[in-house]
Amino acid sequence: MADPTDGTVPWRVFLAEAERRLAAAGLPSPEVDARRIVERATGTHGAELVLVLDDPATERGVGFFDLMVARREAGEPLQYVLGAWGFRELDLFVDRRVLIPRPETEEVVEQALRELDLVVAARPGERPQVVDLGTGSGAIALSIAVERDTVDVWAVERSADAAAVARANLAGIGRAATRVRIVEGSWFEPLPPELHGRCSLVVSNPPYVAPADPLPPEVADWEPREALVPGPTGFEAIDEIVHAAVGWLVPGGALVVELAPGQGEDAVAAAWDAGFVHAETRPDLTGRTRMLVGRTSR
Repeated sequence: MADPTDGTVPWRVFLAEAERRLAAAGLPSPEVDARRIVERATGTHGAELVLVLDDPATERGVGFFDLMVARREAGEPLQYVLGAWGFRELDLFVDRRVLIPRPETEEVVEQALRELDLVVAARPGERPQVVDLGTGSGAIALSIAVERDTVDVWAVERSADAAAVARANLAGIGRAATRVRIVEGSWFEPLPPELHGRCSLVVSNPPYVAPADPLPPEVADWEPREALVPGPTGFEAIDEIVHAAVGWLVPGGALVVELAPGQGEDAVAAAWDAGFVHAETRPDLTGRTRMLVGRTSR
């Protein structure tokens, strides 16, 4: 590696070095990863990077760069290496205590907002209450709070470690944070009894992976297993949420749950069995079945 201590080595040298090292490690997108790492090391974002590539690298910046490249070479997901990841309008802090926010969950938020708007339109004058079960980093709950400024959001998380990450992210959303409560416990258990029957929307990205399901090494080796695998079938958490949600929703309230592509039929059957009067699956942007939408009787 070039010696940065004399202040004459520009950042573009380190960008090229990161690309070489990550390519040699067999990673699938070394150019993209290298760029994101150098952006993080230089405190730039997107097109801003080109403005600093000829600036001399600082010793402190190169130390941070070396640490990030080494972690990525070892197979750690880029999102954890960077310590932050974009999700809709948010820039979320993420580490190994929480799942990495993914594009399919952004679509879950989109569908949840559509359902929430329908409920709000049908019940004018009421203060909407939204519950996000298994909030993890807070991606879903905080997105809803930021994108809908008249709702109160309850973010439920049973992992104290994950809840700590959600609270760190809550601190970064400004005034919307005053409408979010993070509570620790399993599913509906920590919610106040007065919310029963008063929730406009329940939304969740629960664990839905079966132990035998194949996972990429970046997921299996790094992400929290308890946020991925709920039990022997992978359907346990979905089934529990669907059957409990009916009692917490207002008449005409909505449930939106992320699921695996092969779980759609079982999820719809569970919703009918639980007492929902409408239940359907919806696809993600690639056309795969990835969420259940249920509505209660008006």
